[in-house]
Amino acid sequence: MFLHYIRRRMQKMIVLTLILLAVSGVYSDSHSLRYYYTGVSTPGYGIPDFSIVGYLDDQYVELYSSDTGKTGPVASWMQGKESPEHWERESRIDRENEAVFRRELLIWNKRFNHTDGFHFVQVMTSCELRDDGGTGGYEEFRYDGEKFMDLDVQTGSFTPIMNEAQIIAYRWNRPDVRMGERYKVYLENKCIDLLKRFLEHGREVLERRVQPQVKVSGQEKGDTMKLHCQVYGFHPRAVDVKWMKNGEDEVHSYETTHVLPNPDGTYQIRVSAEVTPKKDDRYSCYVDHSSLKRPLHVKWERAQNALLTAITTAGVIILVIIVLTGAGFMIYKKNKTRYTAASASDASSDSNPSVTP
Repeated sequence: MFLHYIRRRMQKMIVLTLILLAVSGVYSDSHSLRYYYTGVSTPGYGIPDFSIVGYLDDQYVELYSSDTGKTGPVASWMQGKESPEHWERESRIDRENEAVFRRELLIWNKRFNHTDGFHFVQVMTSCELRDDGGTGGYEEFRYDGEKFMDLDVQTGSFTPIMNEAQIIAYRWNRPDVRMGERYKVYLENKCIDLLKRFLEHGREVLERRVQPQVKVSGQEKGDTMKLHCQVYGFHPRAVDVKWMKNGEDEVHSYETTHVLPNPDGTYQIRVSAEVTPKKDDRYSCYVDHSSLKRPLHVKWERAQNALLTAITTAGVIILVIIVLTGAGFMIYKKNKTRYTAASASDASSDSNPSVTP
């Protein structure tokens, strides 16, 4: 039971990180540098007690782990681009961060009345360099996946989201501590400097443009139709996909997947909608991406869908006829062989009658 609880917590932690990574702009060439600090209350279970993972946009670039006590580059295009002194300095800073994080985690566990069991805290810091030259920053805190505090970058103060965080925010905002102001200075200065440097290292990878491929399909279910738009093979990650009716009205999507990575470094997404089409209704999948000169409108045609279904059905019928014809021929041939053998046996019996005493 306890192991099941641990797995659920770990899955929630992983899913949360993926969701946070999925947040990005659609059209702009802005870039962001994000660090995810994660600490767990109970050691073991195949994950480090404390880790810091760095992402430049959607590229995994940097890692610190309590298992090694060292910070280093991850992306291949980051290898050898920063000096050994840089990584030694970052390792020393991150070991200090680990010590602070361990102390704070004990305090947060008490605030949430958790004195034992598996719990985790995640902190996400992010700075952004916009395409117009402006900058921005963000920081939030989560306990067991639930957001409980964030940083107001404008004022350099922490804002509690949950009641349990009020004492923590008050302590960090005290005039003799002013931790929020230190985070504010980091986001506006060092984080932006690192972002610019890392961006130069990986500009060729980060700014490549690969146009999306689009496939539309439909599934009839009574009077309704489920439309699916599969968009795949695009880079960068940001994309806008939606179903349109008669080229003007946006159709509400009942299912949208997150933008997911492909093994080749590109991305994919599927957007579905459920509609009740009328005779003159026309539906199309709208796709906008930075690699395109203008958005795509890929039409779904009911006639094509019906034709495809008819062809598929006809193919199945022809296949069944071929199988049945072949089976009938084999049965006929087998019966003919038996008939010939039986006739020969009867002729032999007539020429050599048995003698009864």
